[in-house]
Amino acid sequence: MFEKFMESYKKVIFVPIIITILALSLVAFEGVNEGIELKGGSIAEVQLTNDISANALQTQLSQSLGMSGISVMNSGTDKSHVTVELSSGVNDTTFTSALGDNGKVVSYNAIGPVLSQEAMGQVYWALLFAFLFMAITVFIVFREIVPSFAVILAALCDIIIALGGMALFHIPLSIASVGALLMLIGYSVDTDILLTTRLLKRHDGTVVKRASDAMGTGLTMSFAAIAAMVVLYLVTIILIPEASTLTSISSVLIMGLCADIITTWCMNLTILRIYLERSDEKQ
Repeated sequence: MFEKFMESYKKVIFVPIIITILALSLVAFEGVNEGIELKGGSIAEVQLTNDISANALQTQLSQSLGMSGISVMNSGTDKSHVTVELSSGVNDTTFTSALGDNGKVVSYNAIGPVLSQEAMGQVYWALLFAFLFMAITVFIVFREIVPSFAVILAALCDIIIALGGMALFHIPLSIASVGALLMLIGYSVDTDILLTTRLLKRHDGTVVKRASDAMGTGLTMSFAAIAAMVVLYLVTIILIPEASTLTSISSVLIMGLCADIITTWCMNLTILRIYLERSDEKQ
């Protein structure tokens, strides 16, 4: 199977390219929703005093406040405790009045537009600096433009595909998901550097043999990380649904790590093989 894959390596490069284009289309047309901490709004922790479901409470609050964009989520196994997110700023007095006799407000936090704009600015700077320092580090390690470009391109495609998955599954862009995207850059560079080092720095055996060894190690690392994230996702969804931060991190990383498998072994490997073949022809 690996031999057939290596024989048609110039064709498989189109797989990550097509997926990346589709992901870009999703981001462009669907958009990625921003979390409360990035777009502003309010978050309330409510202890229910009446036997009312989360959906019923959400409907009541939407009607009482005359607004959409309200989300009510149960906090763990305790069905009497819910978290309410409001997409627009509402003061605590108005919210308490709309809640009525259905519950008691345990905590209420409002995030203004100034703070949310500052948070978004920090998000963009964090991603920009992550890519900048990654590019500098990769170039210092390999000192060759094409292999360095291949590593950076694979990491960029991983981020785009992960953002496309967030748009598709309506995962909001939050501080947690941004942290997952930054972690994804590290994972992506790790596997790409493994492949590049095996092909460029080692000279024992053929290119196909070195690529096969790198793929065995790289896929083991990737599947282990994906398995860990799947377990984390299932645990948070089933046992501790109030841990929404962990749910966001694990779901984004699962999509990103799956994308990394495709970009590393279908795109980066192809670019490196073509580069090595042309280098051998010149010699």
